[in-house]
Amino acid sequence: MRALTVVPQQPGSLQVTEMPDAMAGDGDLLVEGLAVGVCGTDHEIVDGDYGWAPPGEDRLVVGHESLGRVRTAPRGSRFAEGDLVVGVVRRPDPEPCGACAAGQFDMCRNGRYTERGIKAIHGYASDLWRVEEDYAVVLDPGLADVGVLMEPASVVAKAWEQVEHVGRRAWFEPRTALVTGAGPIGLRAALLGVQRGLDVHVLDRVTDGPKPRLVRDLGATYHHGDLDDVARETSPDVVIEATGVPALVFGAVAATAAYGIVCLTGVSPTGRPLRIDGGGLNREMVLENDAIVGSVNANLHHYRLAADALARADVGWLSRLVTRRVPLDRFAEAFERRADDVKVVLTLGGGAS
Repeated sequence: MRALTVVPQQPGSLQVTEMPDAMAGDGDLLVEGLAVGVCGTDHEIVDGDYGWAPPGEDRLVVGHESLGRVRTAPRGSRFAEGDLVVGVVRRPDPEPCGACAAGQFDMCRNGRYTERGIKAIHGYASDLWRVEEDYAVVLDPGLADVGVLMEPASVVAKAWEQVEHVGRRAWFEPRTALVTGAGPIGLRAALLGVQRGLDVHVLDRVTDGPKPRLVRDLGATYHHGDLDDVARETSPDVVIEATGVPALVFGAVAATAAYGIVCLTGVSPTGRPLRIDGGGLNREMVLENDAIVGSVNANLHHYRLAADALARADVGWLSRLVTRRVPLDRFAEAFERRADDVKVVLTLGGGAS
């Protein structure tokens, strides 16, 4: 079978490789790959900044934003041939920490987890793939064209859940949310905010292209000005920071109304010093009972929340998030950065080109 692979931490090694056909084992699903999404983590792996091959192997099959269709399932399985499924990314460490043992492997404390397509387990960018039943989630059949958006949606579902957990420390009735960044994570954060009945505002730097219209068609408000001005205008109760841009990260912390919550989902680059008034920031956070929480990855519970959120969303709107679909044999095009890209998707053996 064909698979898109790299030699981890070796730039320029991305290629389509012939691999042994995936075979279903006991308790596993055999899945026909339809598509994988391309995200910033994939770019880092392809650039040689990140990634680990499975033990004893030189190459890693990439792709963690999966979508496939079940070809075979074990006897008595809750899955059936033809089911639309997504594979979970992370697996708990072999000797689980407390969080992993409780099924919350997204909160692993010792760092010995593994991840499909990222860390020590092959990913989903192949014509066929295997996945354990306990790490697969079935999707509504109507999501066949957009189900590849599921994994990033699970990350956002977790972020909103974290906000709500923190909010329940006291009375909590948020009305306004600000999302910084109108990329794939930011737009889905806005979607889930609108589904919660909030007045959602999205800040991004672009003034044209698909992003402003996507935000407006969601029923949210698009901004491209200064963060401080937007914060004064909206006084958000919740900020979801989805860029990782250091200036926006610290600006978001200062942007909330009193007793505000900021959830950081963007991973910032290192080595870029930024001058801030640490004392002033601390003073404001303490006197206003503000809270900041970081959030990454997702567990099975969040995948199911995401599946429900996507099933309730307008499929036409979701389909517009996918701005390019690239067949596997033209994989290099999928890793070209283009100004109007929101989400780029690689179509696989079972997917249309």
